[in-house]
Amino acid sequence: MENPQIKVIVTGVTGMVGEGVMLEALRSPFVKEVLAISRKPSGHSHPKLKEYFLADFYQPEEIKEVVKDYDACLFCLGVSSVGMKEEEFRRKTYDLTLGFAAQMPKHISFSYISGMSTDSTEKGSIMWARVKGKTENDLKKMGFRDSYSFRPGYLQPMRGNKFTLKYYKYIDWMYPLLLLVAGKTASTLEELAKAMIEVAAFPTEKKTIEVVDIKALAEQMSNRI
Repeated sequence: MENPQIKVIVTGVTGMVGEGVMLEALRSPFVKEVLAISRKPSGHSHPKLKEYFLADFYQPEEIKEVVKDYDACLFCLGVSSVGMKEEEFRRKTYDLTLGFAAQMPKHISFSYISGMSTDSTEKGSIMWARVKGKTENDLKKMGFRDSYSFRPGYLQPMRGNKFTLKYYKYIDWMYPLLLLVAGKTASTLEELAKAMIEVAAFPTEKKTIEVVDIKALAEQMSNRI
């Protein structure tokens, strides 16, 4: 397909990452419709944008009929593990994600935002890395047309986003320096969003997407436009 026109689902749109991915999808010439599934309004309006409000992400069965005609799910909902015990983090990460994914049609491409240094063996000493590793692994067993795990490191936010975390305004100046000294650990949110749209529209063989892959895929998407 020379010029795919895909319909995508985006979650987490009232958070920094999900909002950025949604906005990039709305800009993309390869995306004809965006369905934002969230607990509350995104605060954005666009001819391509539809919103569905799901009160309880632990009981997502009601969306099964809503999502049946979509081509890709860009799952950007997540929490920090700081201050959490493993049982709580697992519920908010593994249980929530797998429960939501179970409502998706099998013909869909499912992209999950994980994190740099995620533990695919599920046996390491770092709690969050084990939980995210199991989440990645079990998503890939669900039988989707495609399943991608994105592992970003530091993300430079987009300008104009409504949901950028407040502390970024204090560390924003560090990004050029970080690129110089540790370029393989940092990318922009725009690059992540473009990379997610790239694999949704143009499938790739590599399914675990590290920071260097995010940058390469983003460049591919930029070159297509």
